[in-house]
Amino acid sequence: MNNLTLAKLEKLEKEILKLKKGGTFLGPKKIISLKGILKGVKISEKEIEKAKKSLFKKIKI
Repeated sequence: MNNLTLAKLEKLEKEILKLKKGGTFLGPKKIISLKGILKGVKISEKEIEKAKKSLFKKIKI
């Protein structure tokens, strides 16, 4: 492999690692609606609080 190819592979590897760690994708952000998926589902306040605690363990809310 030549130096140019090696440099390109290293750059791609860094980009992939960045994406794995939660990097951003280029392009417009699309809003996703969950209305159809959750149609008819009842979610209690207790379930919401449990989910918040699970998702935001390290953040005080």
